[in-house]
Amino acid sequence: MHSDEELVRELRQGSESAMEDLVKRHYQMVFAYIYRYSGDYHTSYDLTQETFIKMVRNVDSLVQQESFKVWLLKIALNTCRDYFKSRSYKTGQVSGEWNEAIAEDKAHVVDLFERKTESASVKAALMELPSYQRETIILRFYQDLKIKEIASLTSVGEPTVKSRIKQALSKLKTIIEKEDEDDQKRGIK
Repeated sequence: MHSDEELVRELRQGSESAMEDLVKRHYQMVFAYIYRYSGDYHTSYDLTQETFIKMVRNVDSLVQQESFKVWLLKIALNTCRDYFKSRSYKTGQVSGEWNEAIAEDKAHVVDLFERKTESASVKAALMELPSYQRETIILRFYQDLKIKEIASLTSVGEPTVKSRIKQALSKLKTIIEKEDEDDQKRGIK
């Protein structure tokens, strides 16, 4: 099995199989990151494809000392940022995963709801964070990056990353506690 660095060298020489190997190896990671960032399955699929297209087009810009994984996540992060600044996002052409799931298979809505309730609650809380805090939390806890890697990827200092994580965790705790209190008042739990 080739390392990422070996595959990048081969990709720079035009190897299609190296590109396929890199995509297969990192597709789940990139898709998961983008899905957690966007909250929409179909948007995540499109942005993941765009990320890998950018990877191929910009492979020569990868610096030797830089981790391929961090570099690829930086492309994914910038792709997400660009998308959320875009006109198509701002004009509301984004459809929700729940609506699509219901339209695709109405018979399984109850099962889908029961399986997704817990993760949907966390996802909803995460989506309430400002984008800079959300991306930091996703990179730290879902992508398991170190503070130094997150600082490099987001182009901010390590103290800023630590501060964003601390603030985001505090906000998440407040959001989830408030949701629990609201559920108790309504008699849901």
